[in-house]
Amino acid sequence: MNKTLSKRTCHLTFDSLEISEALRSAVKKAGYEAPTPIQAGLFPLVMEGFDIIGQAQTGTGKTAAFTLPLIENAADVDASQGPLALVIVPTRELALQVTTEVEKLSYKSRIASLAVYGGTPIRQQMDRLRKNPQIVVGTPGRIIDLIKKRCLRANNLDFVVLDEADRMLDIGFRPDIEWILRQCPEQRQTILLSATVPEEVLQLAKRYMYRPQLVNFSPKNISVDSIDQNYFLVEESTKMPLLNALLEKECPQQAIVFCRTKIRTEKIYRRLLKIMDGVQCIHGDMSQGARNRTMQSFRDRKFRIMVATDVMGRGIDVSGISHIINMDLPELSDDYVHRVGRTGRMGREGVAFSFVTKDEGIRLTEIEKRINLLLDRIPVSDYLPDFVEPTRNPTSNEELEKRVKRKHRRSIAL
Repeated sequence: MNKTLSKRTCHLTFDSLEISEALRSAVKKAGYEAPTPIQAGLFPLVMEGFDIIGQAQTGTGKTAAFTLPLIENAADVDASQGPLALVIVPTRELALQVTTEVEKLSYKSRIASLAVYGGTPIRQQMDRLRKNPQIVVGTPGRIIDLIKKRCLRANNLDFVVLDEADRMLDIGFRPDIEWILRQCPEQRQTILLSATVPEEVLQLAKRYMYRPQLVNFSPKNISVDSIDQNYFLVEESTKMPLLNALLEKECPQQAIVFCRTKIRTEKIYRRLLKIMDGVQCIHGDMSQGARNRTMQSFRDRKFRIMVATDVMGRGIDVSGISHIINMDLPELSDDYVHRVGRTGRMGREGVAFSFVTKDEGIRLTEIEKRINLLLDRIPVSDYLPDFVEPTRNPTSNEELEKRVKRKHRRSIAL
């Protein structure tokens, strides 16, 4: 596997990427002033025909990084024999997001794109495929259904993109991905994007990619400097009044309140709705149409507070989020990284608060080791003046005690 140095591409402009006039106009209209490192790194390599493994965290412009070269290659391509490019993503929301990005960056090009995913009638997507879109974006299950029905032709693809590859493997899509890749031409160009590159991703790349170039734009410190990360030590019964006080005092531009389960998400949403306006929720039990409408309203800033499960944790690009509140810590430290990555995007400032109960010290420490940074503890009494801080139990809270003793340190050696 070949490695490509990323620093040599960090100071390019869109003009220096030698993109077409139509694409240059679209980039300008979209408000993109200069390519991010991952965009500058990927574009020339894709145009040169390399298979690529692109490693980058969310909020780095990753979607545009692969859509720009796809659009450049798809301009005026006859797709009557099947699409030019297939983008495989783990979720319906990400499929819609990528398709929106393609539409935004191809407004001056004769390019059609289509998102295909479950939860909506397949007949409508079959009818739209007959109009020969050059770029198809979809989730693995629906892509397989459409290929088996001979509505989606994969035999003439020039490009296959695996976006959020680590996430797709985490949730069990490997057999589906491999089945799809076996239907594609051997001479295709494959682009794999992933926040992390574990062994399972490397094995997939080794089997289905040709001498891929590795482009790594993930910082050693996963927690970007633009996110102020804090935690409260709380009892479970304190979480709701603290959340109310936090939202009132912080007055966020837009915030996501993350909960661990669908039932809890609904419960917190209904409680907030009784005391404030501008609240909505999103989780996996909602219909796809309802989720789409909720996401679009959030992007349009029609409400400020979104209560969500980890369906919002990855691949959702909303630029105005100022605050992340982890009502419940996630089970996995990687999920924490993706949650807080919803704010502080593209260099903007953001703040994250996590509610940590006394028996979650070990979980908090695992998160800190993952991001190589100590979270700052804020006294609950800063927001609830009458609150009495809980008495720590040295046994169940041993990890938190250790953290307090080394509070003067700003990072933990991995």
